[in-house]
Amino acid sequence: MTETARIKLMSFSLIAGFFLTWEVLCILLNVSDLVLPRPSEIVVTLWVKFPILWPHILQTLYSTLIGFSLGVCIGVTLGVLVGTSKVAYAVAYPLLVGFSSIPKVAVVPIFVLWFGSGTTPAILTAMVICVFPIVVNIATGLATTEPDLEDVLKTLGASKREILWNVGLPRTMPYFFASLKVAITLSFVGAVLSETVASNRGIGNVMMTASSNFQVSLVFAGLIILAVLGVVLYTFFSMLERRVTGWATRDTDIAIT
Repeated sequence: MTETARIKLMSFSLIAGFFLTWEVLCILLNVSDLVLPRPSEIVVTLWVKFPILWPHILQTLYSTLIGFSLGVCIGVTLGVLVGTSKVAYAVAYPLLVGFSSIPKVAVVPIFVLWFGSGTTPAILTAMVICVFPIVVNIATGLATTEPDLEDVLKTLGASKREILWNVGLPRTMPYFFASLKVAITLSFVGAVLSETVASNRGIGNVMMTASSNFQVSLVFAGLIILAVLGVVLYTFFSMLERRVTGWATRDTDIAIT
């Protein structure tokens, strides 16, 4: 068995052990379902309620992906502008940090005031919450390009645009994909946060309604759905990262053996 396969097996065992321990402790301690439902009960709820949950899953996934896509476009644009100019980096970075420090739950009412309740606030919240990590990683990747390499290219007659396209952006790819994996999980947080406040559709709304009706197993079912969606998209970007930036990483099996 290769080292990669052993790591995957250990990861699966850890997850299985976590849920098994949860199940056993709930039974031994006689924990009420209103406090902490057993994993088996959550699975039954998912199975029974899935036809009802499916449209809400699609709604949350739609809001998240649209907001994430917009956030990536804005984040890459701002990251390139900030990372290629020391003046822009010094001037804009404090503003970006300050904007990122604002709790996103505070901007949801503003989006509702401007656009009304529904899908639009969820998309905008997902977009806003994922912009900052993308900007920071892109700007950092561009700012850390070796000055000696840039000097050599300038000596050879390369323009700033050619240096950016042929050296800066490729070297920024590892930073970019690292930010994507963080941003996609944050986008789910933003979309669900908005759905709990200003929407009648989506997993966030389902969880809020279920908690009001003391359907705790349905609340946890929503959490499991969000976790699965987050893991799937995180895995997708990890696979894409290995395909695009394989030159920047070392093969695990070769490194360990």
